[in-house]
Amino acid sequence: MTETAAAREALELTCALIGFRTLASRPEEIERCLAFLEERLARSGVASRRVVHEGLPSLLVTRPDGTAPVLLMSHIDVVDAPEALFTPRIENGMLYGRGSIDDKYAVALSVVLACEMQETLRARGLGPEALPLGLLVTADEETGGRRGAQPALRHLRAGFAIALDGGNLKKIVVKEKGILRLKLIARGRAAHAARPWLGDNAIERLIADIAVVRRHFALEAPDRWHRTMNLSRIQGGRAVNQVPDEAEALFDIRYTEEDDLDALLAGIRREIAGELVELEREPLFLGGESPHLERLRAIAGFPELGAEHGASDARFLSAFGVPGIVWGADGDASAHAPDEHLRIDSLVALHRILREFFLGLLPAR
Repeated sequence: MTETAAAREALELTCALIGFRTLASRPEEIERCLAFLEERLARSGVASRRVVHEGLPSLLVTRPDGTAPVLLMSHIDVVDAPEALFTPRIENGMLYGRGSIDDKYAVALSVVLACEMQETLRARGLGPEALPLGLLVTADEETGGRRGAQPALRHLRAGFAIALDGGNLKKIVVKEKGILRLKLIARGRAAHAARPWLGDNAIERLIADIAVVRRHFALEAPDRWHRTMNLSRIQGGRAVNQVPDEAEALFDIRYTEEDDLDALLAGIRREIAGELVELEREPLFLGGESPHLERLRAIAGFPELGAEHGASDARFLSAFGVPGIVWGADGDASAHAPDEHLRIDSLVALHRILREFFLGLLPAR
């Protein structure tokens, strides 16, 4: 397959994948999409296998011994969208549709590269034990990765990983913030709204505690590389004519390698009147060092190394001792938006770079 034909196939495959409504609420669509990918890989003689964790399947491609010199990570699941966004549309050099940039182009590109490398091995008289890449395609990145990437990584051994789920052609992401999710609970005493002095308003108590929490996030830096807090939800009260006896707020916190989370939580708890509950703690992504990164940068024209405020499945790599990066095509920060799109020229360029990179990992003729 020529380079141009392969890039064209990656675009066509992305269009086909957009048509699958691979939402967390549609497990049958996830199953159909994975079966479609398995069939495409099998046509080129690429062996794949599934890992199922708590009922959710992920797709793996490795060498027969379960290794992958370089692992490409991507995901088929998407966030919800109007029905029209599941019909791909190409206009002015852009591919529009749900998942076009997050992350179905990456799935398509990974599959095409695996098929190309397999065909090259066959032409050189080499077997699958020389495959220079592996694939991990998951179906729950948008909902946390706990049933997808995290357990699936136990079933392979990779020397380096590229999570095709962020960055752009000019920026390779080598660290991402961690996630901390908290619940703040305030309790009071119920009473009739006509006699509020007989009660103790939990919502007012909650508002006072929220102000305390905010003081721990009064940070400012030009690049915003510090912990941040988003007040995501507030609820309380049962009736308009009743003093509420309980209220709660949810917080989404993003933290950096400079933060001591245990000390932060202890400080907040000392100052609030209510109760603070830790709901979730997700690790930072710190990519580490690898000669693969330097070679990839050289082929790509030395894109900058940077950081991202969001999180991806790459955060699970460190626990398995796998260095890696987050990188990908250009989509103008349109992921999850009504105009989500992929810049087609960036897909073509990314394919060229990765194709050259993987060809260089093949054994000498």
